Amino acid sequence: MSPIRRRAMIAGIFFLGTEITSIPALLLYQPVLRDGNYLVGADSDNRVLLGGLLELLLVVTVIGTAVTLYPVVKRQNHSIALGYVCGRLLEAAIIVVGAVSVLTAVTLRQDLTGLAGSDSAGAAVVERSLVAIHDWTFLIGPSWVLGINSFLLAYLLYRAGLVPRAITMLGMVGGGLATVSATAMLFGAYGQSVHTVLALPVFAWEVSVAIWMIAKGFKPSPLTTTPSRELGGNAPLPLG
Repeated sequence: MSPIRRRAMIAGIFFLGTEITSIPALLLYQPVLRDGNYLVGADSDNRVLLGGLLELLLVVTVIGTAVTLYPVVKRQNHSIALGYVCGRLLEAAIIVVGAVSVLTAVTLRQDLTGLAGSDSAGAAVVERSLVAIHDWTFLIGPSWVLGINSFLLAYLLYRAGLVPRAITMLGMVGGGLATVSATAMLFGAYGQSVHTVLALPVFAWEVSVAIWMIAKGFKPSPLTTTPSRELGGNAPLPLG
């Protein structure tokens, strides 16, 4: 396997990893995010902690996609590629904030356990505050920022011709739609259910580009056929 083929496969695995970790994490978080009485309710700590671990792995995959693809796509446009890397780092940082808010609920629940006369009303207020932090970080990071990142990467891959045009068009349309939808949701235009439907194209983009890069790699392009040290060759990357 050539270095550039291996790089494409690793990037595809990271992209699949974002879906494999993010969706189960949200399901595992449900005792905190939806039940409304987690702090004074039944013990679901291990389930929530597992969700937190999956979100940490999500952060690794998010950063991994950017680090793996940057040496390739920067040869198309260095500024946009750098913007993509910075956007992924921002997205990862926001995800961490959301995860910390949920894990904080675990600590509070453990502190409240066994305390007689615990203020259930006060606990409910704290719980709602932590859930609100997670909900806002989810809207801003894996929705608004993700849409921009998806558009940038899809545009770079489109210009470079590294994957089929249909996949890159799906990424640009899906990414733009995700950011616009998150903006509308920010101002209360509709709820999470509508936004989830409108975010399906960006989900399809990530899955399709992941499968293509794992199964096929990059299409032949001057970006991948010109040797470079960063891509596993011997010649330096061209400047500019």
